[in-house]
Amino acid sequence: MASFSKLWSLITQFWPPRPRFTDADISKDSQVGRVFIVTGGNTGIGYELCRILYGTGATVYMATRSKERAEASIQSIKSSYEESVVTTGQLNFLHLDLGDLDYVRDAARRFANAENKLDVLWNNAGIGPNAVENGVRTAQDLELFIGIHCVGALLLAELLLPQLRTATSSALPSRVVWLTSILVDTSAPRDGIDFTVLETGTRDQTTNYAASKAGAWVLGREFGRRHAPEGILSVVMNPGNLDAGSFKGTPPFAMFMMRMLWLQKPVYGAYTELFAGLSPDVTRDTNVKYIFPWGRLVPDSSVVRQDILNAAESKDMGGLGYGEKLWEWCEIKWKLAE
Repeated sequence: MASFSKLWSLITQFWPPRPRFTDADISKDSQVGRVFIVTGGNTGIGYELCRILYGTGATVYMATRSKERAEASIQSIKSSYEESVVTTGQLNFLHLDLGDLDYVRDAARRFANAENKLDVLWNNAGIGPNAVENGVRTAQDLELFIGIHCVGALLLAELLLPQLRTATSSALPSRVVWLTSILVDTSAPRDGIDFTVLETGTRDQTTNYAASKAGAWVLGREFGRRHAPEGILSVVMNPGNLDAGSFKGTPPFAMFMMRMLWLQKPVYGAYTELFAGLSPDVTRDTNVKYIFPWGRLVPDSSVVRQDILNAAESKDMGGLGYGEKLWEWCEIKWKLAE
């Protein structure tokens, strides 16, 4: 029975049921006064999410590396709305490079100077396993995928805690959304993370990518454990298999076959992120629960990689679970980069 449950879990992530929470479920200007950050918001899933959020009346920060590309995307989003549709939404560029911790700190400072609260942080930015050659590292000489998806993303979330705390209330907690991938289920090493190769990575980029996304998963759970008492929700989700930037560099024939079989438009991933960030179904009672595409809360028992869940919680790493162990490792990297 357990094997069938895992198989069904994989199937429904590759071919999900229709989304149950979309822009149609959010009334116009319902998010006026709220402040959001979408990292990597200038393209793919992040772009679609920013486009939807703009129409809700919120103030949205599109956090990305290139001001030129961000401004072009902002203009494109505004142009996509008919002239008859008037929104009080705002789209702003925030310079952020998760591959350089100096820029992460600078982005947090710039945001703090502009806003005193943050309602939702979507840790959307990332880089796909085929986008770069093996051996490319971050500015602080970290393995690229771990450096971006774990070290940089966690530092940003921690630096934005003052604004997240200000936004949260008993009625409407602030949220941090962490993105994983179906490749965690299929390609991550046992227990999700191999600490013996954390510094160097392996020769296989898919394994490195999957390990970093498993790292984002356990860090998201640990973030929720640490900050739930402050009213901040931590939500971990698989956005789905999407024809977006994570497949950049994939050979053309492979892309053709995946598009035929299971890849969907990026907007469906945006629906998953929208559910994670705004759905009333996500509450304190569902904190750190996993979300399947296109917006489905699932119990831990439905997760394929039970070994990763067990490692995240167990105390066999010198008295620490994998979530705590990876968190401490990230903190060391932050201090070395100061």
